[in-house]
Amino acid sequence: MHAMADWFSPADIENPTLETVSFTDLKTYKNVSFSSVHPRVFSEVMRDVDLVVSVAHAGGVDPEASHSSIEMRAALLRETIRLFKLNNVTVEGTHVLIKGTMGEYSVHLGSAVVHRVLSGYVSILPVHSQQRGRIFLPFVDDDPRSAELLSKVLLLARDKEIKDPRILAQLR
Repeated sequence: MHAMADWFSPADIENPTLETVSFTDLKTYKNVSFSSVHPRVFSEVMRDVDLVVSVAHAGGVDPEASHSSIEMRAALLRETIRLFKLNNVTVEGTHVLIKGTMGEYSVHLGSAVVHRVLSGYVSILPVHSQQRGRIFLPFVDDDPRSAELLSKVLLLARDKEIKDPRILAQLR
């Protein structure tokens, strides 16, 4: 696995981001295609990668384990849903359920991981910079994961307006 990490630079304040997963031949040190990896090995590695991206965290507080973080995000989303008059979004337990025009989605309140119902994981990556594209929630919650969660929910609630080709390719 390779991660984007700008250690010892101004970008040092951002947490590392997983960029690629590759398999390497131990004798030649060359990349091996996914199709030539034994299916069980591939499955186990992908399961581990899924755990890394959906459960692992960096920082002093585990967003998955903190009930108060999840409750705060649920309250923030309920109010946002009301203010934006989104009748296709509901908060149920630890998930936000969205009925879009291109599908139904579930977003986890702790990790902000998106799944399309009956299809699987949807990759929507946040912008990794504190200067570009960040949603500020003054006086409510300064947690960047809350901003990521809110932006994903708003994006998927209006999925017919999505222009990003990478996201659209996953939804079609």
